[in-house]
Amino acid sequence: MKKSQSVIAVIIGSAVATSVEGGTFGLSSTDSTFGPVPAIDSRPAGLWQNGIGEGFLPTVQTISLEVGATAGFAALGGRQEHDLGLASLSYGHMWGSVVGEGHWYRGNWEVRGELFGGGQFSPTSDSLIGLTPHLRYNFATGTRWVPFADIGAGLSATSIGPPDLSGTFEFNLQANTGVHWFVRDKLALTLEVGYLHVSCAGIHDPNLGLNCVKGMAGVTWFF
Repeated sequence: MKKSQSVIAVIIGSAVATSVEGGTFGLSSTDSTFGPVPAIDSRPAGLWQNGIGEGFLPTVQTISLEVGATAGFAALGGRQEHDLGLASLSYGHMWGSVVGEGHWYRGNWEVRGELFGGGQFSPTSDSLIGLTPHLRYNFATGTRWVPFADIGAGLSATSIGPPDLSGTFEFNLQANTGVHWFVRDKLALTLEVGYLHVSCAGIHDPNLGLNCVKGMAGVTWFF
């Protein structure tokens, strides 16, 4: 009897050792006693969907701080060249996952809100402030350089008057393009150029409008 028990013990011990060496020892993901084992999230931690520059995760948010200036030009009915100094603070949130997979334009949509302000230094000294929602598209290049393009339309208040503008309340339209250069995992230098138009949409006269090309530089935090 004791000899039989010893033989059984040797057989069981050998089976357990073989199971451990073969990597099959442990609970399976469908073990009925303990329930299913949660799957491990294979998405990369941080900002990116599939590595640096490969598009942002839909949870990513941004804060940008930029400064710059504009060069005005007389166009679209405007009579003066309005030169401005500007500062901008904006918040953004990615709008969904990467789109355009397999195409050159692969990237992320981003919804942004911008508060900007500054002053006109030519032809007169005046102030300007604005609040503008933007829709931005960030291209996935697979590098630390992430180009973007955006458009925006919002509200402004200014002391700039005739002959081009008529009063305090104005609208602003913007079209911009630029690039983020990631100097760290969650910090990028941001450069952009764009077009800025300010007018009151005919609510008051005159409504010739302010038109200028702007250049901005700053930093963007991603989190």
